[in-house]
This record gives sequence, C-alpha cells and structure tokens, in this order.
Amino acid sequence: MTRERNDATRRRSADPDRKPTREETVELGVELLAHLEHETLPLPEAIDRIETVTTSPSVTREILDAAEKRGVIDRENVRLRIRRGGTYVNFDSQVIARDGHFECRRCGAGITTGHFVCFEAGELGPFGSSCVRKVTGRE
Repeated sequence: MTRERNDATRRRSADPDRKPTREETVELGVELLAHLEHETLPLPEAIDRIETVTTSPSVTREILDAAEKRGVIDRENVRLRIRRGGTYVNFDSQVIARDGHFECRRCGAGITTGHFVCFEAGELGPFGSSCVRKVTGRE
C-alpha cells in the first residue's frame, strides 16, 4: 500500500466534503464489484461490500442492475458470478494509507490509519487494515 497520491486521486479528492452524486455512487459500486477477488459471491456478502458505498436499498439495486447490464456480474439465484479479466485491486498502487482519526466505513471502529481504495470512479474508505482486505475480497 502506498502513502503517495497520484494525480487522478488528487483531483478526485480535491474536495473531500463534497457528497458524490447518485451516478458517481453507482459507478463506484460497479467498479468495486468488478474488482472483487472472488469468482462467485453470495448475494448477502456482495451487499455487505456495496454497503461501504451506499446504504440506500434503491441505489444498491441500481448498482447490481448496472453491473449486470455491463457484464460485470451474472446473477445466479442468490449468488453473483464476477465476470472480469483480472481487474483485482492492486494494493501497491490503488490503496493509500493516511494517518489521522477515522471511523472504518465497514465496521465502524475508530482507526488512526485509514486505508482508501482508489478507483477510476472515486475513492472508497476509510477502512482499517483488515476491513480493506475484506471489502476487496482478499480475505
């Protein structure tokens, strides 16, 4: 994981207080699903990961629908099959760590080092060191 910011990340996080639009949230959710390190995933586990992007049931449905429509996932009953060509999160270049006082976006724990996943659609985090691995499917 890197503590450096690349130019794209710097532009995306220029205004950290700006709330993402619904479209940006959907894009971030679809990109998260595309980068999961699982070939199949039970729907509840996929929703657990999507809830790091949004807690809105309608946006969650929109993320799943958009991901299916774009060929990122196939829905098979209560499982998702992730269809991508090796687009896993690269922890060296896509995860940055920042020191400060944060609340983990997945578990709610107080953390002093926040891990942020940088996607084309935006930045997702902060997460603790174990939660960032769970969200991306490393654990």
